[in-house]
Amino acid sequence: MFGAVIAQGKDYRDVFQEFAPGFDLHEQREARAAVGQPEHFGEDDLYPDVRPALAELRAAGMWLGIAGNQTTRAGGILRELFTKDVDLIGTSDDWGASKPDPDFFIRVAEIVPYEPDEILYVGDRVDNDLRPAVAAGMRAALIRRGPWGTIQWKTREAKRLPTFRVESLGELRSAIADFNARAR
Repeated sequence: MFGAVIAQGKDYRDVFQEFAPGFDLHEQREARAAVGQPEHFGEDDLYPDVRPALAELRAAGMWLGIAGNQTTRAGGILRELFTKDVDLIGTSDDWGASKPDPDFFIRVAEIVPYEPDEILYVGDRVDNDLRPAVAAGMRAALIRRGPWGTIQWKTREAKRLPTFRVESLGELRSAIADFNARAR
């Protein structure tokens, strides 16, 4: 059902309405937290390429950020996990705008200390990540990861829209270096 909701271009949170009309995800998350079961994830939930890729990009002198559709609580968890690894962690709840809303990408562009065309937004969804990032003047990289990256990988837009495509975060440093070399 989750995939069907996404395939229809709806927000992932709309899946709950299919099963329980009127379901309030925020309210339910707060209720779980109140009984000692807040959302949680940790080091073991990261893809194995995350830490090495961030270290490699940081060693190459790149400014790094993590920005996505997450709760304020998830943002706190991310800040604990990536204390020294990134320069920014921003969530849709923090900013009051969710991808693919242009305001989310405007917020990214306001915070990142570079011009929009110097920002590379990496995402696994054409509709939620690449299309709005490019519309905001950013470069975009499509990563073939998770259901959306897999489903959308072979689409015309997934081949045309991104600055480049990667199978793993470990490919980013060399892809960025190759792009920058060609741009000179």
